[in-house]
This record gives sequence, C-alpha cells and structure tokens, in this order.
Amino acid sequence: MKKIVMKVQMNCQKCRTQALKHVAEAGGVDFVGLEGSEKDKVVVIGEGVDAVKLAAGLRKKVGHTDLISVAEIK
Repeated sequence: MKKIVMKVQMNCQKCRTQALKHVAEAGGVDFVGLEGSEKDKVVVIGEGVDAVKLAAGLRKKVGHTDLISVAEIK
C-alpha cells in the first residue's frame, strides 16, 4: 500500500470535484481525500498506484500539481 500526497492548484469547488474524480478512476486506488487548511492537498491510498501518472493526469485536467510525498504504509 502506498500513500501519495499531491498539492494541486484548485481554485473552485468544481476543480476539487474534477481532481477527485480523476484520481478515483485510476486503477488500484482504495482511498481519496483532501487535506490541508485550504483543502489543496489530494491524498491517495492504494496498491500499485503510479504517482507520476496521477500527477501528470492532474496537471492536464486541473492545473499545476506538485508531488509532495510517496510513502509505503502497512
């Protein structure tokens, strides 16, 4: 299981919804959520999730995306 945290530039509720939908459609995703005081960090937990492909897809669909961390969880 991997926990991936990405900071995504989301200016409106529609952008947040679009980002969450895009991530949820990826293969192997078990959990998707928002973190941070401004709800600008997307957290993804899953098995066999490609963090680079997720970030690239979010850049195309939503806007500027920074990959903050990728960690193994038990």
